[in-house]
Amino acid sequence: MGQALCCVKVDQSSVAIKESFGKFEDVLLPGCHCMPWFLGKKVSGRLSLRLQQLDVKCETKTKDNVFVNVVASVQYHALAEKASDAFYKLSNTRSQIQAYVFDVIRASVPKLNLDDAFEQKNDIAKAVEDELEKAMSAYGYEIVQTLIVDIEPDVHVKRAMNEINAAARLRVAANEKAEAEKIIQIKRAEGEAEAKYLSGLGIARQRQAIVDGLRDSVLGFSVNVPGTTAKDVMDMVLITQYFDTMKEIGAQSKSSAVFIPHGPGSVRDVADQIRDGLLQASTHN
Repeated sequence: MGQALCCVKVDQSSVAIKESFGKFEDVLLPGCHCMPWFLGKKVSGRLSLRLQQLDVKCETKTKDNVFVNVVASVQYHALAEKASDAFYKLSNTRSQIQAYVFDVIRASVPKLNLDDAFEQKNDIAKAVEDELEKAMSAYGYEIVQTLIVDIEPDVHVKRAMNEINAAARLRVAANEKAEAEKIIQIKRAEGEAEAKYLSGLGIARQRQAIVDGLRDSVLGFSVNVPGTTAKDVMDMVLITQYFDTMKEIGAQSKSSAVFIPHGPGSVRDVADQIRDGLLQASTHN
């Protein structure tokens, strides 16, 4: 119907290429246009101005000889003011862009180790975008953005990288655990040392209290019972301590059997042995 009335409609976000007897004449913008076909006028084709995206997967090798698949995403669109160049100069826009992406990636990635390639994805994308911008602007296309969306090494390489990372984390965990155990042992040793110090201090105070008590007992007994000597009082104290010890041993149901001499004469022998030991210690000191 439109051709019969010599009218042509051009949709929004697109342009039409007008020819006259097979020669380019004009770029038709969106809207309705008169197209007298009987005068040799016709629409040779239409060109979309919408943003398009091309995903390119390129296999290449890094500097440390690891094969990787690099996935680049290129966003581009045709320019309305250069629609004739975009329509006539390129027969397959996507193949042309793909060829430039392959060329730049295979020139950039082999200069980098695998780890550096992951870290410098933005630099690779910038190099691809700059090269495409220079090349495609001559054909009426604008490169809006280029992204390196993925760098995928071989599955065996990824497994090895994961194992290396896991081993490193296990090593850090082992060091942290060893450091924690070291701190625990140090704190336990400090606690035991403090406990032994306090125990020794308590024992020393206990013995001092016993000595003070014995001294007070001897002095009080000598005053209250005329004619007794300090030796007589010590013998009595030792006999009392002896019987107290025997009582304690007998009162404990789980005590081991202890065989010691028993009798008044044995008590005197024990007292003499204790006294002789104290005197010898005093002499050596």
